[in-house]
Amino acid sequence: MAPVREWNRTAVMEFILLGFGNGPGCQMIPSVLFLVIYTVTVLGNTILVLIIRVNSRLHTPMYFFLMNLSLLDLCFTSTIAPKAMASFLSGSKAISYNGCATQFFLFGLFITTEGFLLAVMAYDRYTAICNPLLYPVTMSKWVCVQMVAGSYICGCVNAMVQTGFTFKLHYCGRNEIDHFFCDGPPLISLSCSDTYVNNLVMFTLCGLIIVSTALIVLISYISIISTVLRIRSAEGRHRAFSTCTSHMLVVTLFYGTTAFMYAQPTWLSSLYPRKAVSVFYTFVIPMLNPFIYSLRNKDVKEALRRTMGHK
Repeated sequence: MAPVREWNRTAVMEFILLGFGNGPGCQMIPSVLFLVIYTVTVLGNTILVLIIRVNSRLHTPMYFFLMNLSLLDLCFTSTIAPKAMASFLSGSKAISYNGCATQFFLFGLFITTEGFLLAVMAYDRYTAICNPLLYPVTMSKWVCVQMVAGSYICGCVNAMVQTGFTFKLHYCGRNEIDHFFCDGPPLISLSCSDTYVNNLVMFTLCGLIIVSTALIVLISYISIISTVLRIRSAEGRHRAFSTCTSHMLVVTLFYGTTAFMYAQPTWLSSLYPRKAVSVFYTFVIPMLNPFIYSLRNKDVKEALRRTMGHK
């Protein structure tokens, strides 16, 4: 049996992404839905990036981070959407071993980076509202660049660790991933190796990242709320809160879904509809982000009107 087992381990050269089922409607409906969402995501985030770039009034730390969030969302959803749509439309659900590893790494890189970047954006709002006199020094251009770079470094380290542990496992014949992209839990479940260490590493790292970044956000907004409530004028309180509400909504959506997916034991996560939640944070949230930030932001709306040539 040992030689057969060893042959099966080397035989898995590709994986099959099962997606949402095998029926015609199970492929056509998601493909159309993904195409519409992906198109809106690309247009919305690209327009927001261009607006921030061409309008000098938006060259501030808050919009610098927002521009990087839009670029990150473009990369994040582009890691998954094109392959998923191609699989739905062509019927070919295969993805190579190396292609799966690459998608897994990029997904881990971008989703982790986004978590840290959202924490950085919360700290930026805390500094602007609670320490306005020190804000130009504390959040200088060089500091902002370092914070974004640090977010990517943290994302890269986590992605390297997760990818290394996951693709060191042996896969013995079973190669059907019950998902529409190469995600950790369904991929690890295919392994014929002992996956206890992998599940522990994934749970620990994801838990630490989510808890640490969420704590930064929580502490920042507790301090912001405390400061804003001491502002005497209603107009002043409204202006202070208006710069934070969009970010708070995005943070709630992002951390709520990622914690639901990754910061819980594997045996518990299998009880929930992973695919539906995955669609939400891989497609819907990147699509909603530019609209959440622009529709509730007077500066962005004014810059959009100027860019389009309206008085």
